[in-house]
Amino acid sequence: MASTIDLHIHTNASDGTDSPEQLLWNIQKAGITTFAVTDHDTIKGALRMKRIIPPGIKFIKGIEFTCRTNNSKCHILGLNYDEHNPDFLDALRMGDHLRHEKFYVRLKLLHEKFGIDFTDSEVDSLLKSPGVGKLHLGNMIAMKGYADNAKEAMEKYVDECKSGVDKISAETAIKAINSSGGVSVWAHPLGGEREKELTESEFMTMLRELTSYGLRGLECWYSKYPVTKCKKLVQAADRYGLLVSGGSDYHGGNKMIPLGRLNSDGENIGVESLTVLRKLGG
Repeated sequence: MASTIDLHIHTNASDGTDSPEQLLWNIQKAGITTFAVTDHDTIKGALRMKRIIPPGIKFIKGIEFTCRTNNSKCHILGLNYDEHNPDFLDALRMGDHLRHEKFYVRLKLLHEKFGIDFTDSEVDSLLKSPGVGKLHLGNMIAMKGYADNAKEAMEKYVDECKSGVDKISAETAIKAINSSGGVSVWAHPLGGEREKELTESEFMTMLRELTSYGLRGLECWYSKYPVTKCKKLVQAADRYGLLVSGGSDYHGGNKMIPLGRLNSDGENIGVESLTVLRKLGG
């Protein structure tokens, strides 16, 4: 059973397939009454959604920053930010610049390692997404016949082209979100789609690091995790005084995850379980 809240959703402004208009239709069809658009390193989808949201649905502006930590990487959600805040804008520009730099390096490596080339029109098409990344390259490579689908293309080719381009630091992202009046949340803290699950030791090490930067929330309820693991994350959030968030990580047709799915068991999670809403006016 789907929940009526979903605070982790992507549009085609990054690596989802739904336009904001299509997503809104799907949101209404799914019976979701509170949601956030959290595209990768861009707020264009969120700002478009803000302009078209009808009465009766609570919409929260979001973003998902791709970040580095001292020893690894992570994703930090920003919810309900002020998009005019100078610190937030600086982080946004930095993340966007690094994402595009990584894209061009990967194009070069795909040519050098695998002989995969892209025409100027194909590159222009890819760059139409402000959040261009691995999934876009994977889809294009599959379309060119090098793989059966985007997942195979990413695993076989894109993942083998390590760009060496840095990500913005988690400290920068967290402090920028907090400075803008938003709520910083560690997304899928045990690992997201196609990521190795963190051990308890790895999780605690990163949690301590992120909280030292001012992290305010933890995405405890997540589509990939069974309820037992979600509840353990809620306990960790309570111990560290963090707000509890939850989201599906919906990407439309690019990932087979339904809207409002906040755990792998399909259990409905009520709004009272997501304490982050108290800070978001929900």
